[in-house]
Amino acid sequence: MLTEKDITLVKSTIPLLEEAGSAITEYFYNRMFKHNPELKDIFNMSNQHTGKQKVALFEAIAAYAKNIENLAALTTAVERIAQKHTSFNIQPDHYNIVGHHLLATLRELAPDAFTAEIEQAWANAYQFLAEIFISREDELYTQRANTKGGWRGKRQFKVIEKLDESALVTSFIFAPIDNCDVIDYQVGQYLGIELTPNGAQNVEIRQYSLSNKPNGKTYRISVKREQGQFPGLVSNHLHDNVKVGDLVDIHAPAGDFFFVDRQSPVVLISAGVGVTPMQAMLEQMSDKQHKQKVHYIHACENNEQHSFKHRVLELCDKHAWQHNTWYKDKINDEANIHQGFIDFTSLELPTDTGHFYMCGPVGFMQFAKTSLVKLGICESRIHYEVFGPHANL
Repeated sequence: MLTEKDITLVKSTIPLLEEAGSAITEYFYNRMFKHNPELKDIFNMSNQHTGKQKVALFEAIAAYAKNIENLAALTTAVERIAQKHTSFNIQPDHYNIVGHHLLATLRELAPDAFTAEIEQAWANAYQFLAEIFISREDELYTQRANTKGGWRGKRQFKVIEKLDESALVTSFIFAPIDNCDVIDYQVGQYLGIELTPNGAQNVEIRQYSLSNKPNGKTYRISVKREQGQFPGLVSNHLHDNVKVGDLVDIHAPAGDFFFVDRQSPVVLISAGVGVTPMQAMLEQMSDKQHKQKVHYIHACENNEQHSFKHRVLELCDKHAWQHNTWYKDKINDEANIHQGFIDFTSLELPTDTGHFYMCGPVGFMQFAKTSLVKLGICESRIHYEVFGPHANL
């Protein structure tokens, strides 16, 4: 356990951390990759280029310092990070490396303020937190390995089907080459996919939401071809180079965002490729004959980028569930398809008892959450997933 002195000393560094901001984590990552380049095979280097990972790590460090005497406030964050770590197969030795470079970063950036006494307090605090993560991650690894169809580490799968879902989204269906069962998952969770794109210098690991209900035999992910300023290295490789019959390494399903049947109405809200975990939830609720009302809400650019359009109509019509979609671009006259931004006030939503699941770009989810809260929906009934490094809405 941490001593009162450790806690006091760590908290005394909060102003220093806030003043330095994400410069701390930028220095940290540069230092770590220089001395331990093998970790580039684990960390998502694309997030390094965009700066998202640096900001997320700084926020995590600052949050730990501020809540070091009340770690219960960090329970949700710890679980989210531990789940993500298992999709990278993070091991205890990795914590030793990260801790070494973190302490060296603080020492080198603020040699006058970061005294030997403060460094020892931070070392104790880091080790205390690392042990929490190591313990939880070992529980997750062991639980999955001991469950029917489960495994620990990576397992080789074959692409058995590749399907276009829309202009930018393609589905990949994987089956294990050992022909054994695969572990079930909670709809909303993701797979860790490990591969080396053509011409890449490092192994790349990415997490993609599972887009179908579990069946014990195969997995399906649906991947958007990421374009723009930071084109997706892995997503473009999957679209252009990975073919039926190819092999990939996969880590067991993980994630702290998933559907929980609370015997209440459900609203699924998505934008763009954020539709993927919602599709898995919709498929499962259909399979389980969900008895409460379901409302499916989606936003995308246009008809060409409308993934799973016909399947959603089929499922919603089958169960008389409500569905509405908004296109940014001009549309043809189709029932339940609108133009512009989602207008939540025009919908009959279960504001008193419903649970709302969201996934999409952060800006979209911030807009959606603000709109829902204005309608009187309690934040505790709004659940969301952020693709990539976590961001608070």
